[in-house]
Amino acid sequence: MESCDIGVIGLAVMGQNLALNFERNGYWVAVYNRTAERTRQFLAEQGQEKRLVGCETVTELVASLRRPRRVLMMVKAGNPVDQVIAELLPLLEPGDILIDGGNSFFKDTERRSQEVETKGLLYLGMGISGGEEGALKGPSLMPSGHRQAYLTLEGMLQAIAAKVDGEPCVTYLGRGGGGHYVKMVHNGIEYADMQLIAETYDLLQRGLGLKAEQISQTFAAWNQGVLNSYLIEITAQIFTVLDAQSAEPLVEKILDVAEQKGTGKWTSEEALDLGVPIPTLQAAVEARALSAQRSLRLEAARQLGEATPPGFSSPFPSLTDLEQALYAAKICSYAQGMALLAQASQTYGYRFDLSEVARIWRGGCIIRARLLEHIRRAYREIPDLPNLILAPFFRQALVNAQPAWRETLRFGVSRGIPLPAMSAALAYFDSLRSERLPANLLQAQRDYFGAHTYRRIDQEGVFHTEWQAAKSH
Repeated sequence: MESCDIGVIGLAVMGQNLALNFERNGYWVAVYNRTAERTRQFLAEQGQEKRLVGCETVTELVASLRRPRRVLMMVKAGNPVDQVIAELLPLLEPGDILIDGGNSFFKDTERRSQEVETKGLLYLGMGISGGEEGALKGPSLMPSGHRQAYLTLEGMLQAIAAKVDGEPCVTYLGRGGGGHYVKMVHNGIEYADMQLIAETYDLLQRGLGLKAEQISQTFAAWNQGVLNSYLIEITAQIFTVLDAQSAEPLVEKILDVAEQKGTGKWTSEEALDLGVPIPTLQAAVEARALSAQRSLRLEAARQLGEATPPGFSSPFPSLTDLEQALYAAKICSYAQGMALLAQASQTYGYRFDLSEVARIWRGGCIIRARLLEHIRRAYREIPDLPNLILAPFFRQALVNAQPAWRETLRFGVSRGIPLPAMSAALAYFDSLRSERLPANLLQAQRDYFGAHTYRRIDQEGVFHTEWQAAKSH
């Protein structure tokens, strides 16, 4: 019976919720999981009245789909995706569409797209952000690949996507692995945003001595202003939850070791490969790695002590100062992510419209925030904007925030509170606005020990000096 509009392979929470999202929007959905018991359990939980068809084999799933067949793979990135594709290829026909909705590495998506399309099939790599709730109620969708595949699926994707001002948070992101590239950078910004919020929490608690309830109130108040975002909202809520056993704030009972799945590291590696500075995003990845070295940190704290050396002090910043510092650093993290997307668009031929990227990030996704509307406008007004911090709105915001930003960092440093991401954001800002950096000395050093040559500011050409033989004047 070829009656279903789409098939979903993989019924972990994201796969289940996307299937329910399609169903809620009027589509018949065939579902399959490698473990048949999970499929049966899912259908039993949903009841018989929903437009869901359970399948116990991939063959059965394909047979249940109307043409052109549409199959959404929601399986773990890496080999599992290749294994599912290998199972599907003999069963599909030219014109059928395969969609990878997992967190695949963009170069894997490039490879798979080419392999699948040689068989006459159409392929989409689609980044999906929003977590469990977003998948169910409306995620941000980042598809790329065969344009005809996107056009065929566009109505379905617009139906299930998050909506902001009536606009669905989905757009076509070009050829090959562009969608997964955008999702990768989204996750890099997410790492930075979370780290910046965590550092601000450290300042509030360890620096200002605020209790959980006060911290919750502070974040809740900030969420009404320029910092309005999903991550600020949930942070305010986290501090209200008490541990059932001790009646103390649950967050304080959580081990201070952050885990990561790899997308932040991919962003770091890509930025290094393309020569794009993203120091705030890099600092966030490294902060997680440092948190994982807990036994070393405990030993270092025992030997080195946590107390601030005598004589090091700085005035307490106001909550408004902290708000402005966090906002400025957040702007810089988005600027770094957008700069990486701009370079990738040029290097890989993705032709990203950065105003569209900002638009689809305004709803559904983890980094949705009020400032994304300003980012959208900035790139709409100046499509070839060299860097987000040069957009008039953000340029003024950073200039206004400078005093608070610097005082906040001064306070943190004086108290021995590590602020790697916030410090990196300010260093990025200061580096970009410096007419002259000390890289001239780096070039002199390179030429001294390796004859790497250098260029001059007052003459054309490439130069080398025998530094040991040269006489000082």
